[in-house]
Amino acid sequence: MPNLAPFELPAATATALPLYLRIAELLTREIAAGHYRSGERLPAEETLAQRLGVATGTLRKGLDVLRQRGLLVRRQGSGTYVRSADAPRPEGRSIYEFFRLERVAGGGLPTAAVLDLRSLRKPAHVPDFGAGATQRCHRLRRLRCLNGEPVALEEIWFDARHVPALREQALSEALYQFYQQSLGFWIARVEDRVGTGQVPDWTRRPFGPEAGQACGMIERWSWAGSGLLEEYSTTWFDATLARYVARWS
Repeated sequence: MPNLAPFELPAATATALPLYLRIAELLTREIAAGHYRSGERLPAEETLAQRLGVATGTLRKGLDVLRQRGLLVRRQGSGTYVRSADAPRPEGRSIYEFFRLERVAGGGLPTAAVLDLRSLRKPAHVPDFGAGATQRCHRLRRLRCLNGEPVALEEIWFDARHVPALREQALSEALYQFYQQSLGFWIARVEDRVGTGQVPDWTRRPFGPEAGQACGMIERWSWAGSGLLEEYSTTWFDATLARYVARWS
């Protein structure tokens, strides 16, 4: 059983997921990290709601999402349990399914704050995007947090053909959900290349490492279900606070 000390969900922003979905995503990542084991019963709803600092009704709505995804099973008169390892694999998709950074202790709710959003001519280091791509791209720079703690910087590029004029207020904190709901495609496949790099010169506080300091680095190419390359990104992360984790089953 994980530590049930009180935990305050990071403050919501205008672009954040609804609270019940944030709970669902947090618990999804805690289950994946082994904080709740296969077949284990979750704490009572009142206890878990108190730990997360939310109303019991909001928690139940989040748990319903995980039951629909097949991650949890409700047993009448007994409680809610994590799906057993020998049960059929869940079919529902997590919103942060492709987000691979976790706290050193595992899990952690991803949040993001926009640092800069610009429309620019595609630079040479950014790969060509899919059919119909233009030479104009949106470049998004963000500060990434896990459970409210700054752990990474992101620079994300995607072609401007889907929406020539883009304002920060239109973005969702969950960018892949924004692609699906506003741009009409869903990221179905990614390729990550993980190594080391240097913190970029545009870094900002409260990200800890200084510009030029060595850090973990992830290059990502992301394809839609159509097979078209739709996004290219680089993430610089503080390896003292976060780890890149990929799991297969």
